Amino acid sequence: MRLSIVAVGRLRPGPELSLVSDYLQRAERSGRPLGISSASVIEVDDRKGGGKAGEAALIRKALPRGARLVCLDERGKVIGSPDFAQRIADWRDTGTQDIAFVIGGADGIDPELVAEADFTLSFGKMVWPHMLVRVMLSEQIYRAVSILAGAPYHRA
Repeated sequence: MRLSIVAVGRLRPGPELSLVSDYLQRAERSGRPLGISSASVIEVDDRKGGGKAGEAALIRKALPRGARLVCLDERGKVIGSPDFAQRIADWRDTGTQDIAFVIGGADGIDPELVAEADFTLSFGKMVWPHMLVRVMLSEQIYRAVSILAGAPYHRA
């Protein structure tokens, strides 16, 4: 199974990009024995003037064919790390080949795209900068893989 973070905008070189890369590399290494072959970021342009609908069109083009769609949205469901890990495992175990986690632009994700999602995830009622959401999501992906592998990284 392949895990992708599909995000509007480009993350410039710096500490956030380093963290995202590190967590996703760890997830890939730990995930291979679990059937998770890759964890990557797909960036789409945040073109001015297209609004949420324009960004949604770009996101749809970037999504892996047949992927489970998980939209990150402040109105989504708040779940714990073990539940997040279990959701990924359940999808893997039912034959899902790709999961795409979508992070929208500055105005969020187009409601029509959110309505198409298999799951809508929230990191709480606070609104987070998109670059930090990438870091937090990457870390949670690594944490989920660690939980599934029985590694001691997650301590609850």
